[in-house]
Amino acid sequence: MNVCVITDNEFIFSHFIEIIKDSNHNFDFYFSSFNKLFLEKYKDNINFKPIRLNDMDNSFFSVYDLFISLHCKQLFPNELVDNYRCINVHPGLNPYNRGWFPQVFSIINKKPIGVTIHEMDRELDHGPIIFQEELSISSYDTSLDVYQRIQDKEIEMIEEHLEEIVTGEYITHQMPNEGNINFKIDFDRLCEIKLDKKGTFGEFIDILRATTFAKYDNAYFVDEQGNKVFISINLKKSE
Repeated sequence: MNVCVITDNEFIFSHFIEIIKDSNHNFDFYFSSFNKLFLEKYKDNINFKPIRLNDMDNSFFSVYDLFISLHCKQLFPNELVDNYRCINVHPGLNPYNRGWFPQVFSIINKKPIGVTIHEMDRELDHGPIIFQEELSISSYDTSLDVYQRIQDKEIEMIEEHLEEIVTGEYITHQMPNEGNINFKIDFDRLCEIKLDKKGTFGEFIDILRATTFAKYDNAYFVDEQGNKVFISINLKKSE
């Protein structure tokens, strides 16, 4: 089987390489052409190349039996998902919080979080579910904590089910409902802390937990001098 893997995630990519090292299938690896970090880091790597799927046509697509999205930052074109088997490894528990940063919104709206491996269709993070596992979120978890747990589970599930995924020897089931979906604009709104907004301490702690992600500056407020001040939170469970 010829498999095209498209990923913009360093952690997933490095672990996937280890998982397939003894595989009998052929895997080709690509990343999004607008991924500036990868463009520089992998500029001399002939086995990991940039791609813009909207520029591709059937002459490229027909080379492969399967396309896998591993945290790919670009949408698969309709021509691809309509005519070829495409599978997405999604860091969320469909149908809850489909779209941008599922763990962020699960902290906020308390909907379930987990990992979903599913066949792709024209809609975002949508289509028949192949494998799925739910994870928990604790009161002391930040967005990064949950995301790291999700990635570990993704690697575990890929390793366990890769042969079934590649050969198509699995049974799917439909999502129980359409669920909900979030976009980048929803995340951007969440990050803007209005100083006159009223709420409980719990609500504000959840916003800070949801937007705290290590080196990234996300949540912020604007002070009286017009300065944009970034905020994160540090949480530690008692021993």
